[in-house]
Amino acid sequence: MKGTIINVITVIVGSSIGIFVGDKLPERFKAVIIQAIGLFTFLIGTSMMLKGEHFIIVFLALVLGGITGEALRLETHLTSVIERLKSRVSPDSPHFVEGFVTATLIFCVGAMTVVGSIQEGLTGDATLLYTKSVMDGITSLTLASSFGIGVIFSAGSVLVIQGSLTLLGSKLQFLANPAYINNLTSVGGVLIIALGFELLQIKKIKILNLLPALVYAVLFTLLVK
Repeated sequence: MKGTIINVITVIVGSSIGIFVGDKLPERFKAVIIQAIGLFTFLIGTSMMLKGEHFIIVFLALVLGGITGEALRLETHLTSVIERLKSRVSPDSPHFVEGFVTATLIFCVGAMTVVGSIQEGLTGDATLLYTKSVMDGITSLTLASSFGIGVIFSAGSVLVIQGSLTLLGSKLQFLANPAYINNLTSVGGVLIIALGFELLQIKKIKILNLLPALVYAVLFTLLVK
C-alpha cells in the first residue's frame, strides 16, 4: 500500500499548505478560486464522461443509482456524519462539508484510482499512484486555500478507498478491463460535472445520493459483456 500511503501524505501536506495560504487570502480571492475550481471540475468531468463505451449503461446507472441513494437517504446520512466530524474538529469552518465532498470525489473517482490501486495490489508497482499523488497534492493545496480544513480529511477517504482496492486487487482485477474502467470513469465524470454545478451555485444536486451509480455501472457492464 505504499502508493496509497504516499498519496495520503501528499494530500495532507498539500492541504496544510493550502490552509496556511488560505488564512491570508481575503474572501473575495477565495470566491474567485472557488469559481475557478468549479470551472475546472467541469473540464475534468467532461473529459471523464466522454470515456464511456455504452452511454445507455451510464444513463441507467445514474437513474437507478439516484433512486437507490434517495431510498437509502445517503445524502442525509453521509452529510450528518461529516457534520458531526466538523463539529468536533472545526465547528467554525463554513466550507468543511463542501471541501470534504469535493476533494473526496476528485481524488477517489477516476481511472487512476481504480487502475493504480489494483495494479499495486497485483504487482506491487505503485508508479501510477505516485503520479496521482503529485497531482492530488497540488490539487489539495488549491482546494484547501478556499474550502479550508475539510479538504485535509479527504485523506481518510483516499486511505480507505484506495487501500481497499489495493488489498482486494486480485479479486477486483476485472475492473481494470477497459470496458469496466471506461464506464466507471464516465459515471464518475457525470458526478464531478454535478459537483461543478454546485460549486458555481448553478444548481444544488444531491451528489451523494448518486454514488450507487458507480456500483450499477459495474453490474450493467458485467451483464453486457
